[in-house]
Formats: sequence, C-alpha cells, structure tokens
Amino acid sequence: MTDKIIPFNPLDKKHLGESVGQAMLRQPVCLLGELSKFSGAGVYAIYYTGDFPAYSAIAQRNRNGEFNAPIYVGKAVPSGARKGKISSSVTTALYNRLKEHGKSIEQAENLDLGDFCCRFLVVDDIWIPLGESLLIAKFSPIWNHLIDGFGNHTPGRGRFQGLRPRWDVLHPGRPWAEKCQPRGETMKEIMREAEDYLRNNPPPDDNSMISV
Repeated sequence: MTDKIIPFNPLDKKHLGESVGQAMLRQPVCLLGELSKFSGAGVYAIYYTGDFPAYSAIAQRNRNGEFNAPIYVGKAVPSGARKGKISSSVTTALYNRLKEHGKSIEQAENLDLGDFCCRFLVVDDIWIPLGESLLIAKFSPIWNHLIDGFGNHTPGRGRFQGLRPRWDVLHPGRPWAEKCQPRGETMKEIMREAEDYLRNNPPPDDNSMISV
C-alpha cells in the first residue's frame, strides 16, 4: 500500500498565517517605550528581559539578543475596518495599541518599561487575525494563556462588577483595575502558577514557524 501524499497548498490558511508570522519575526526589535509614531494596523510581539522572578525563563531567552520568547502577542485593527470604513494605511491603530501597552506596564508597581521590547508588522486587514492566531499557537505567550487581562481596556464608568484581571493581581497599579472586584487568588499563587507554567511549557529555542 502506498502512502497518500497530500499536495502542498500555498493558499491554505495555515501557510498564509505562517507567512505573516515569519514576516513579523524578521522585523527589527525596538524598545517598547521608545517607539516613534507610525501608520498602519497589524500584528506584534512584546518581549521581556527584566528580573521579575516568575518570568526568568522568558527573560533568559531574550537576553541573548535573539528575542525568541514573546511574553505577549497581539493585533491591532483599524477602527471601522469590519465595515470597510477605513483603510489600514491611514490609521495609527498599531502604534496606539503598543503605546497603550506601554502605559499599562508603566502603571504596574513591579514592572519596568525599560525591560520590554517589541517587534511589529503592518499587515493588510484581512491577514491580521490569521497572523496573530498562528503566532499565539507557536509561542503560547504566558500573558495570552495563563495570566490574562494585559490587553484589557477599562470597562467604563459604572461597569466594574467583574473580577480584577489576573494580570492586575500579579502586577497591580492600573487605576481602573483597582475598581474591579477582588479575586480569590493571591499574587503569590499566580506567581507560582506562572513558574510552573514556564517549567512545563518552556519557551521555544528559535523563531521558526515550521512547528506550528
């Protein structure tokens, strides 16, 4: 019996997502706190190099200058894109999103913005979600999977009945999060979970998308 060989389809959505991911990973790394304003929407990765104990496995991967272990992967789409009201070429959605993340880190009591770098790629709107999902699947960033809430926006006035995000329990300081309802988990408990997660899911040794 002969093995069935599946023809390679370059237009398969997995391969299209990989091409976006690889293009993003080829972009230069810059300090998150020193971005110059630019236009466009797209995908990005944030990297940590500091000494917060729970993230030592991540920081070690990024201190060699190769930046192999993003702590967070995200996307930014232009306002109105779903309705075709605006082109990604005339928006600053990606820049605005990265600056918003920088502000969250600055407000955290136990993080230093100078310990964070990023790389990003301006992408046509249709490919943004696909690229983000493939990058998250590849790297399993801890702020995407275990310690959720980093990318949350303020719930708005009078809407703080929900629980405080786990990210804000581990990294207190964002004023709006302090108004949310307290969680049952403590900072020490979440820190211990983070250490266990990274022990059982070590960051990859390289930026290849082949194994996605």
